[in-house]
This record gives sequence, C-alpha cells and structure tokens, in this order.
Amino acid sequence: MSEKKIMLGNEAIARGAYEAGVKVSAAYPGTPSTEISENIVKYDEIYAEWAPNEKVAMEVAIGASMSGVRSMASMKHVGVNVASDPLYTVSYIGVNGGLVIVAADDPGLYSSQNEQDSRCVARVAQVPVLEPSDSQEAKDFTKLAFELSEQYDTPMMIRTTTRLAHSQGVVELMDRTEVEDKPYERNAPKNVMMPGNAKHRHVFVEQRLKKMAEDASSMAINKVEYQDTKIGVITSGIPYQYVKEALPNASVLKLGMVHPLPRKLIEEFASKVDTLYIVEELEPLIEEQVQSWGIKAIGKEILTIQGEYSATMLKKAILKEEVVSAAPEQVPARPPILCPGCPHRSVFSVLKELKIHGAGDIGCYTLGAVAPLNVIDTTVCMGASISTLHGMEKAKGKDYIKNWVALIGDSTFLHTGVNSLINMVYNQATGTVIILDNSTTGMTGHQDHAATGKTLKGTPTYAVDLVDLCHAIGVEYVSVVPAFDTALLKETVKREVARDAVSVIIAQAPCALLKTNISKNKCITLPEKCKKCGMCLVPGCPAITKQEDGTVKIDDTMCNGCGLCMQRCKFDAIEKVEK
Repeated sequence: MSEKKIMLGNEAIARGAYEAGVKVSAAYPGTPSTEISENIVKYDEIYAEWAPNEKVAMEVAIGASMSGVRSMASMKHVGVNVASDPLYTVSYIGVNGGLVIVAADDPGLYSSQNEQDSRCVARVAQVPVLEPSDSQEAKDFTKLAFELSEQYDTPMMIRTTTRLAHSQGVVELMDRTEVEDKPYERNAPKNVMMPGNAKHRHVFVEQRLKKMAEDASSMAINKVEYQDTKIGVITSGIPYQYVKEALPNASVLKLGMVHPLPRKLIEEFASKVDTLYIVEELEPLIEEQVQSWGIKAIGKEILTIQGEYSATMLKKAILKEEVVSAAPEQVPARPPILCPGCPHRSVFSVLKELKIHGAGDIGCYTLGAVAPLNVIDTTVCMGASISTLHGMEKAKGKDYIKNWVALIGDSTFLHTGVNSLINMVYNQATGTVIILDNSTTGMTGHQDHAATGKTLKGTPTYAVDLVDLCHAIGVEYVSVVPAFDTALLKETVKREVARDAVSVIIAQAPCALLKTNISKNKCITLPEKCKKCGMCLVPGCPAITKQEDGTVKIDDTMCNGCGLCMQRCKFDAIEKVEK
C-alpha cells in the first residue's frame, strides 16, 4: 500500500512506529509530545499505555526491548529528566528489540518551565540522536531509528520540537513491516548493570559511538546540497526549513543524525565553502564540536541561544538584511487564564481570601500564580510543590508554613507527588497538601491516568483511590471537599493548616472541559439587585464582565453554572437557572 496523507509531526512519528513493527509504546502526556501516543493507540497492533511518569514509561519500553520486540517511549523534554536514570544505564545495556525514545523539546517555552536541549542529555548519556525536519522525515526517521538501534545495539533518540510536532505536512504511507521477535537469551554481563559488568559495557559504548560516527558520513540522512559556496550552512531539524527560506542559494549540509556527528563529511563540506555558519536552535551542540576540530564556523555569536528561529532572523543575522514586516494588527492582550467553571478557581479564591501562600506544581493550576488570583508563589517541576513546602518547614520551622499549602493536581500527584508526600510523613513534617482532583490530566488535553479508571485505550481498569493511598502512606488527616463548596473549603483549610501534622485536602470537581461534564445550568445576573461591589469579579472568571454602569453581566455562552460567582454575591444578585 502507498498513499499520501497530511499529518502532524507527532502523528507521523506514530505512523513511523506502526510501519516499523513496534509492539509496545509507553508515555506520560506532555506538550508537545502528547499526540504521539494519542495516535499510536489507534493502531491495534501496538500495545500503548499512559504510565504514571516518564521513568516508568522508559522502563516499560526497556523491558519490552529486552524481551525481543520493538518498543518506544515518548515524552517532552523535561520528561527526559525524569527518565534519565534508566536512559543513562540502558545506553550501556543496549537493546534486543529496537528501542527508541522520542524527546519533544520546546524552544520558545510555549508550554514548559524551561528551554532544554535534549541533544545535550543524549550526548552525555551516549545515546545517538536523529532529528527530522518535516512530517515525512518524522515518519521515515522513526523507522530508521529502529533499524539503527538493532544494527548498533543501542537505544536511539528522536529529537523533535514544538514546531515540528504541531505542524502538518504530506506523508507517504507504507504498509506495516511485521518484525519477527528477537529470541530472549539470558545474558547477565549485558543486562545486569552492576559495576563489574558496567565497566566492560562502557568500553563497548565508546566503540559503538566511534563506529557510528564513522558510518554517519555515508548515511543518506546526512546530505549535502551544494549551490553557491560563498555561504555554507550546517543545520538540522526545523531550522533547515528556515535556512532554505532565508538562504535559498546557499550550500547546506543537512544533518539527520546530530549525535554522533559525521566528522569526515563535515570537514569535507567545510573545506568547500568560503564562510561556514551553523544554525541550530537552543544549545551550540554541533557548533562546539565542529569548532573543537579546528574548523572555523560562525554560530551563536550572531544567533541567539534562546527561543525559536525564523527565516527573518537568519536574514538579519547572516545577510544583514533589514526585513520590513507589516505592522502588526492591534489586537487586545490575551493573557492565559483558567477556563470558566474551572474548579481550581474556586480553590484559589478561598486561599486568596485566607491570605494563604501556595507552593505550586505543573498543571493548569499554575495559572493561580497570575492576576487576579495571585496565590501560587513557587513552581519548579512535577511533584515539587510538596517537597518545596517540606523544605520550607525544615528550614524555617512549623510556624513559618502555617499560611502555606502545597497545591498539586491528581495526575501530577501520581506522577511524582506520592514520593514527596511519603517523605513528609517519613521525616515527621507538618503542613497541608491540597490535591486538586479534576479527574483528568487537564493541561495536556484530558488524558486518563491511574486514578480515572480508564487506560489509554479507553478500557475500564482499577482506579487508584486517593484517600486510601494517602492513608496508606501514613497521612492520618485526609479530607475530601467539593471544590465549589467554598464555605466548607474555607473551614477545612483553616482547620488543616493549623494542625500540627501532615494533612491532605482533596478538592474534587471534574474539569469544566471534560466531555462527560455537561452542565445543565447557567448563572444569570439580576441588575436591579446588584450593588456594584465587584466581589463576583475577584476570582477573574472570563464569563463575567463589568458594564459601564458598574453592574456585571454573565456571558451565557461561556458560563457552565459552577456557581462560584453566586456564592460570592451577598445580595442575591446572581442566580442559577436551567440552560
């Protein structure tokens, strides 16, 4: 079969895994990688799952590879940090069935807490990296990665970025290749990484990378496009598209494998161009290696180390062109804000009223840090809210955290928050943790997790009971409160933060955007009763606006009848009615 279809980069990676004969895929949702698994699950030939975190996903894929089948783990760049422990060691072990890790970087910080270059992690872990530049290559490179993995006995990384992951391109579809399972043979010196074995495997890894670097110079994915040799550019991935637009006449060495680098090919290319530029987003990984070989190249001294590149940027930096852009249209500012009816807004409104500081985490609820809520004071990484609060107490004492809570979502709690809560109990801390349980992984698009009762494939499964889990850890005081019951929530928070023990409050209400959460109600205003006090506006619901006369109006196309504004109105000027 051969047909063409327009696909997202992530969709094309999923297709590549299917065509490559992959049998096992594991991941944790994280923008910009999420759609890989959401497309893989459409192929019945592949077992696909959401793991509780990226480390577990990596280990599942490693186990599948050891058993002799092709497997894949997908994650965003900060997820690579979580998975780095098994990643560094499986580099020594190698593979049985092909093993590919997809790392989706986020230049420009569209949905992340940092700009991390996964190529650097792979280089230190001694894992080879392929980097596609369009959807077709995303599919093709994924297939090739499995072949190289088995050929060189190595895990492979596919490095992608937000621009590739979420851009569409034409992809030629091929039939699935049914790869015969590799037989499993017990081999402790290869698979058991204790010091004596690891020493020998490290030698193998160094030899493997040296061999791959030599072979890379003749690999078809590293290709030279000679034109005008006054300007030569070494590039890879999405920046290749910008180079071709900005410098259509330049000679280009397009690298498909960005680690290890094809030294012989690079040296040959550099010798044939007058001025050599290296164009790569984020870290100067290629640039520093090329310059270390004594090759003169221009890179980050004229190009930024931050954010995404563009054709306009390259024209300005390399050609010194002043590119005149059309005047941008004057559009109103659109700051990020929690959705109408979001249960997190209700919790934050109570915490703000009580003047409680929040140690925050990664999720939609991170928006509790911005106006008008301004509750969250810290955000580091997945699961860090609980550990941060614990560290504050150990540094400053119990009284210091009496006006603090840790805030974490249900999916994030199961990702890495559980360990932090165990640590609080084990090390005799106090402090209150609020689990914002909206029954989904909200920020990445409503994926299920271990407490929702459904797998990635949608099949019913055991749902972790968060109350029982907290009790099992050793938390004696666990309260479950409806997120929109502000009076009960206020009473519970005041009681628990004053307690001389670890306590957990589970604030429950489904995400307003869940398909299963269809509201039958809406709120309306009664202008004749409105005293223009503005209390209903304090939580910052985008469905409520202030009118010229000082009264408020609720947009019934946005309102889902959560009733938060109604609870805040002391004059009965807002009521709930059926839609």
